[in-house]
Amino acid sequence: MEVLLVSATPFEVAPVLERLERDFEKGPDGAFTQGNLRVLPLITGVGPITTAWHLGRLFAQYRPNWALHVGVAGAFDHSMALGDVVQIVVDRFADVGVEEADGRFTDVFELGLANADEPPFEGGWLRNVAAAEARFLPAVTGLTVSRVHGYGPSIEAIRQKYPQAQVETMESAAFFYACLRAETPFSAIRALSNYVEPRRRESWELGLAIERLNAVVADMLQTLVGRL
Repeated sequence: MEVLLVSATPFEVAPVLERLERDFEKGPDGAFTQGNLRVLPLITGVGPITTAWHLGRLFAQYRPNWALHVGVAGAFDHSMALGDVVQIVVDRFADVGVEEADGRFTDVFELGLANADEPPFEGGWLRNVAAAEARFLPAVTGLTVSRVHGYGPSIEAIRQKYPQAQVETMESAAFFYACLRAETPFSAIRALSNYVEPRRRESWELGLAIERLNAVVADMLQTLVGRL
């Protein structure tokens, strides 16, 4: 089984990469093999643009059986605890559009510049219908932004615009879009490192989030080894 392991930064997935180096055989192309499982790590860089470019370039020549996107996320939903690991099953690009004179945000679909129901979009959203490999994790709705929210009025505005959103990332919708267009099964897993609130970096639980995220990912990969 061919697994593409995608992360924006190496530090978000460092413990899993260390385990792959230790327990798997590394090939000349940077992929790691154990039994019938082959894992190819891909570090895209931060944001939707670099994520889309790297995945588009890769999918032009390589189609894995499953793509797994991992990283940390901010939580709009305060009923979830920092450190929780969740699976994003619905996402959208949340800041592609225009800011109106009164401060409201109008997206490209509302502007008529794109069709909100042209595949792979459904009402402007991107959906992971299968999401089978990570079904044991809580399913959440995400937003993908190029600028994370840290200012009170901006946070309130985005929550009013997309009240169903539970988490915020900088890459997930780009990952969804690329996988859906490439018809590649995928999962998007995030650990909650902070709440989306007026920015207070000292209140984040980044270390805890990365620890729990990587424990889940390592267990998933080991389960695949045993299954194949």
